Amino acid sequence: MGEETGAGKGERIYTIPLRDVKKAPRWKRSNRAIAIITEYLVQHTKIEDVVLDSAINEKVWERGSQNPPSRIRVKVTEEEDVIRAELVE
Repeated sequence: MGEETGAGKGERIYTIPLRDVKKAPRWKRSNRAIAIITEYLVQHTKIEDVVLDSAINEKVWERGSQNPPSRIRVKVTEEEDVIRAELVE
């Protein structure tokens, strides 16, 4: 699964594995990667509203639609009923 580190309940860093992207057709892989990131955050934070930063989208799509990264590190901030995810570099 993913690696979880961080200080309090309000902010965490997750390493999200994107291995399951390989099961999707090649032309759908980056779209599927964004969906996997969202599903992972909903599952691990128990909050349905997820807002992804545009940097996450750019990182997934930087090598095109057929070759997304195999894992991605994300910093998650919990606010009232909303999860905000930013890219960790």
